[in-house]
Amino acid sequence: MVQTLDDDGTVDPWRRRARRTRRQMPLWQELPLLLVVAFCLAVLIRTFLLQAFFIPSGSMEDTLLVGDRVLVNKVVYDVRDPLRGEVVVFRGTDRWAPQVDDQPKPGVAGRLARTVGDLVGVSRPGEKDFIKRVIGLPGDRVQCCDSQGRVTVNGTPLNETYVLRDSPLDLPPNPAECRSRRFDEVVVPPGQLFVMGDHREVSQDARCQGPVPIDNVVGRAFMVVWPSSRWSALSVPSTFEDVTGPATASPGTPPVRPTPQGGVLLMLPLAAALRGSRAFRAVSSSRAT
Repeated sequence: MVQTLDDDGTVDPWRRRARRTRRQMPLWQELPLLLVVAFCLAVLIRTFLLQAFFIPSGSMEDTLLVGDRVLVNKVVYDVRDPLRGEVVVFRGTDRWAPQVDDQPKPGVAGRLARTVGDLVGVSRPGEKDFIKRVIGLPGDRVQCCDSQGRVTVNGTPLNETYVLRDSPLDLPPNPAECRSRRFDEVVVPPGQLFVMGDHREVSQDARCQGPVPIDNVVGRAFMVVWPSSRWSALSVPSTFEDVTGPATASPGTPPVRPTPQGGVLLMLPLAAALRGSRAFRAVSSSRAT
């Protein structure tokens, strides 16, 4: 038997007692504790840092497909305002028609699962949660179309290669629906965003439902995380780099690029707890063989 010795060569009873105490917690007690810690960390991450959102409609095809899950950075807009070309999740105003939820009403078990999913951020979105691309910032002048049928921002045409199915040009503008590609010039009000979906034929967006307050933005969608075959970053298209105009960042909000590492920082305590646990060692040993 190996004993713990002090510098003078004597046995340290406190260290021996602490080691014996740690050994006394069985795996069946330690594993539930780790699950509780993991659940609490997931709730913290979902509330303050990152959240996964389910895509329920085709308004952002083919950038985002029905059933995709995107990871949303919820802290980036605490230090700066949104930028043109970013994909954002936001709560629609009263003018925005709620998304149709054709799912059957869940039973007791289904409601419990949905509640847990809401806590950790993996459930279906609510009726007023939308995801669109930022086209215009406060003060921008947005309209369509130029001679080539393109959307212009402050007179600069956008080469929107991500738009694969555009609205028809031959339909007259209709403020009650967004089927027409053409719309009159809109000056984006202060504190609001002009957003549009990438699938212009079916997207109900700011063309007919009005701009969205920046305060309603939940965060920036920066990555497709599910299904695994569609893992990709949601970057800003280069066409927005050519846009200049009156829109400027608010004082004290430098244009800091969002970083998704916040969730990693919160996961470090869990990783440390797992590494020192018997459950982690047992799983690691079984995988190693």
